Amino acid sequence: MSDSNAVATTTADQNGAVPGEPGKKDENSRRGNWGNQIEFVLTSVGYAVGLGNVWRFPYLCYRNGGGAFMLPYFIMLVFCGIPLFFLELSFGQFASLGCLGVWKISPVFKGVGYGMMVVSTYIGIYYNVVICIAFYYFFMSMTNLLPWTYCNNPWNTPDCSGVLGGGSYQLNASLANATTSLVAGLSKVVNRTKRTSPSEEYWKHYVLNISDDIGNFGEVRLPLLGCLAVSWFVVFLCLIRGVKSSGKVVYFTATFPYVVLTILFIRGITLDGAINGIKYYLTPQWQKVLDAKVWGDAASQIFYSLGCAWGGLITMASYNKFHNNCFRDSIIISITNCATSVYAGFVIFSILGFMAHNLDVPVSEVADHGPGLAFVAYPEALTLLPISPLWSLLFFFMLILLGLGTQVRLDTLHTLSKLGIESILYKCCAGIYWLLLMDNYAASFSLVVVSCIMCICIMYVYGHKQYFKDVEMMLGFPPPLFFKVCWRFISPVIISFILIFTVIQYKPITYNDYVYPSWSLAIGFAMSMSSVLCIPIYALYKISRSPGRLKFACKPHPTWGPALQEHRIGRYAPLASEDTVESHPLREKEELMEERKEELKEEEEKERRDEISLTIQGSNGSTNTHNSPNPSA
Repeated sequence: MSDSNAVATTTADQNGAVPGEPGKKDENSRRGNWGNQIEFVLTSVGYAVGLGNVWRFPYLCYRNGGGAFMLPYFIMLVFCGIPLFFLELSFGQFASLGCLGVWKISPVFKGVGYGMMVVSTYIGIYYNVVICIAFYYFFMSMTNLLPWTYCNNPWNTPDCSGVLGGGSYQLNASLANATTSLVAGLSKVVNRTKRTSPSEEYWKHYVLNISDDIGNFGEVRLPLLGCLAVSWFVVFLCLIRGVKSSGKVVYFTATFPYVVLTILFIRGITLDGAINGIKYYLTPQWQKVLDAKVWGDAASQIFYSLGCAWGGLITMASYNKFHNNCFRDSIIISITNCATSVYAGFVIFSILGFMAHNLDVPVSEVADHGPGLAFVAYPEALTLLPISPLWSLLFFFMLILLGLGTQVRLDTLHTLSKLGIESILYKCCAGIYWLLLMDNYAASFSLVVVSCIMCICIMYVYGHKQYFKDVEMMLGFPPPLFFKVCWRFISPVIISFILIFTVIQYKPITYNDYVYPSWSLAIGFAMSMSSVLCIPIYALYKISRSPGRLKFACKPHPTWGPALQEHRIGRYAPLASEDTVESHPLREKEELMEERKEELKEEEEKERRDEISLTIQGSNGSTNTHNSPNPSA
């Protein structure tokens, strides 16, 4: 072997290519591939890092006792999150198919793919509400003084206690009177047992104007309804034009959130009382560690944040080249994603510590425990920065960018139906109750169950030995032993135990002191089960079409395997031709041909809309696309 060939082979091995194909270009002309590996990794990081990190993780951590949430979070990351992240990437990359097409591996389980689509639809509904609120704060930041800076507003109560003094933060001389009034007001409320910050009162009494019950809708909040219209208008633009991510855009979208978070972090840790908030964040409350709900929330946040069971990971990986080292990518992306969540937690809890210090209350009582926490703590931090309106604009612009990708839907009619639902439920005075209900039921239990069933199907129905060989054929090396053990035993067992104990220790959700009525919890359970029920319903449908052929319905479809002819080697080589069909008995041959025609027709229709023309859905709301040379192919 020449030196140049040796170098090329070594390079190929490092990239996960099969030895003997060092310089081979693996371009799928029908579906397209990522332009280069840096683009894929950066886009994947942008996919993983989003609203789930800067919005959902901090409030779940706060609700579950700070450090008490961190321990199960990291355990779930190591034994469930990273292994299942790698499983989904390898699954989609091997077959070059999206979340529906990949179930050729075992057609009876195609309901898992439909369950993933239902889950992503539910999450997309309430995700747009978060984007809508970010738009609202973005527009409200276009002023010389942020409206949640002081307590001298019509919506403030006597319990309001501002934390901002005068000095270098004053933008003009007119603020001197407001500061004087603030100091005088502080002396009157210093002995009160419960004080609130201006940002919290702005959120509760002005933005939400929250009602006293989930069934008490009240009036529609017209400013929020307008922001909802703006957010959907942007979504329509994405549907019409298609959001393509070039290399330069990826560099911006993947790094911009870290710049903003770092600025807030530096400011946060320099404030009085910040250390108390960080201690609360890092110190476990051991009595809560034994609560199954804390473990359940940790598991759901891992799946939610990484994007497991959404279908987006499978679809995104399907545009990789066949020999791409998705094992390396899964480690880099998942660790980066979870590190970002932890980093955002430091930002939030340093600000909460500062607010607790000035309000003279424990960190655990400084703000609401609900999903609005980010719209209390982050705005509070922004008022402490020089030229705060500018930084507020940048921060909420960041949230908007992180969230828009999720909202690119399959068709306009579906979008309009969701718009109507949101207008009624979320833009009224009871909207926050519905937001929390969907977040607790539609985006927690379902994600965990769907991931668990997917793992069981691949490992025990398709067969772990076959899948390990598939991964080895694709990457050039078998999956590491740790991942083999997790896929077969540890991940399914951990998930099963969490689900069992969550049911045993079930507690109805609450929003601060408000307890949800039974009828609303029934709606929540219905949303949660609707995605899971797709699995048995489709299985029964599939089996009914092949009476007495359960074994046949579980077997891989004859076209299962690598998408390109050149990669169908070994046991997949015969499947690339019609000889496969000829080798079956006459009755089975007819069934296979019939099923093949139907599935190819269905696949072409769905993939054209779902996986090529539109933006790949991001679990955290970031914009993610592939650079397909021919989107209509």
